[in-house]
Amino acid sequence: MTNNPKVAVVILNWNGRFFLEKFLPSVFNSTYQNIEFVIGDNGSSDDSIAYVEENYPKFTILKNSENLGFAGGYNEILKRVQADYYVLLNSDVEVSQNWIEPVIAQMEKDPLLVAVQPKIQSYHQKGYFEHAGAAGGYIDYFGFPFCRGRIFDQVEKDEGQYDDEKEIFWATGAALFIKSAAWKEVGGFDADFFAHMEEIDLCWRLKKLGYKIGYCPNSLVYHVGGGTLNTSNPHKTYLNFRNNLQMLQKNLPVGQGIWKIFLRFWLDFAALLKFLMERKPKDAWAVSRAHQYFVKNFIKNARKRKTYSSKENKVGQYKNSIVWDFYLNNIHKFSQLKDNNFHH
Repeated sequence: MTNNPKVAVVILNWNGRFFLEKFLPSVFNSTYQNIEFVIGDNGSSDDSIAYVEENYPKFTILKNSENLGFAGGYNEILKRVQADYYVLLNSDVEVSQNWIEPVIAQMEKDPLLVAVQPKIQSYHQKGYFEHAGAAGGYIDYFGFPFCRGRIFDQVEKDEGQYDDEKEIFWATGAALFIKSAAWKEVGGFDADFFAHMEEIDLCWRLKKLGYKIGYCPNSLVYHVGGGTLNTSNPHKTYLNFRNNLQMLQKNLPVGQGIWKIFLRFWLDFAALLKFLMERKPKDAWAVSRAHQYFVKNFIKNARKRKTYSSKENKVGQYKNSIVWDFYLNNIHKFSQLKDNNFHH
């Protein structure tokens, strides 16, 4: 790596003229020197690309012929991008001017630190963490993801309580810095995920090779969230439940995977009943469809499992159930979780 490694900021776009118009100015004002801006278009039918060509001629535009989702879309675009670092940036993110420098400085210090996320605050409620990433991602004993600053739907105010550089379990795909060599080594995202949790699966695969995932508090971005799929969208429910099971099957040791997935089916069934009680039949059906897909594609997904020779890095795994702690122990803040319940 050089002292000034090349960074490619890659924004995947799908009919996103509104967000590009709103947020590209902040991205374009980034102060990092050795930078390339890339718009990867996922088969848009609006005039978003014409808008970029007219207003941002310095941006590289790469096109996919159809909408390949977040995962497949980035996989295809990044095959055509040459840089030391990729920054996968959602189109609905506003960045601060020097958001890149502190992350690159942090990553350059440690060859094992291959993926890092900045601090993610809510665009609509600045000063509060944003749901998708907050101050870094973690995962519990049964595969439920949560964040420093956000457990389930409980989001904390940012009062500097998470202003330390930290090794985490997963970094959000909303603003993901990753060394291009590491991205290529694990083959990028799993395109079958389409969208949601593909970044957690990616980070888990990197950690199984002994790499580290980090959080940089000195870089701040603001995320709208739910830009393409609203949080209460049944399709989002389907993708989250489906992809979580696929991720567990791919990454857990076989013995653990069998009984944890069996248990997860029952926990998911409880969620299905909860959706029915809340009069959300489409969400309940989404959970059922997720299970049907998982069973139907069990063999295909099992073939993706890899055996890794080096010792897995388990930092950021929570040894208990976050569901139990949240609903029964009334723990709604990350700081209430006991440090000795995490792998270090």
